[in-house]
Amino acid sequence: MENEELQQWIEQVSLDHFGVPFTHEALFNRRLTTTGGRYMLKSHRIEINPHQLEVYGREEVEKIIKHELCHYHLHIRGRGYQHRDPEFKALLQKVGGSRFCQSLPDGKGRKPLPYRYKLVCKSCGTEYLRKRKVDPKRYRCGRCAGKLLLREI
Repeated sequence: MENEELQQWIEQVSLDHFGVPFTHEALFNRRLTTTGGRYMLKSHRIEINPHQLEVYGREEVEKIIKHELCHYHLHIRGRGYQHRDPEFKALLQKVGGSRFCQSLPDGKGRKPLPYRYKLVCKSCGTEYLRKRKVDPKRYRCGRCAGKLLLREI
């Protein structure tokens, strides 16, 4: 699916479920990794994660589109458009949008945890994961105040 098709799809969903036209830009953004889509407040643009379409299909992406259109239409009208606002929750329920998108399987936009080091307490065995290398002589265990050993994972 191309951006032009997505634009038409979002315009149609807006008319069918909200009764108001979507008059701004919509496009796919491959850099989105942990979210299904996003609404840009300043430009009023909607971006959709194409990986969601590849993995879960049109039905799931339509729920994401409805979610982003809720943000769009409420923001344009000056109403409560944030996730915590009751107006947003009510409109999302009314149109049948999803509150959260499905998480993508590993390998599709997900990065492995970046921990490279582990501090292990000599006394109680408590482990502390670290991204950066640290000097274990400068630290003590938070549980028993024992000495720590540094290990690479």
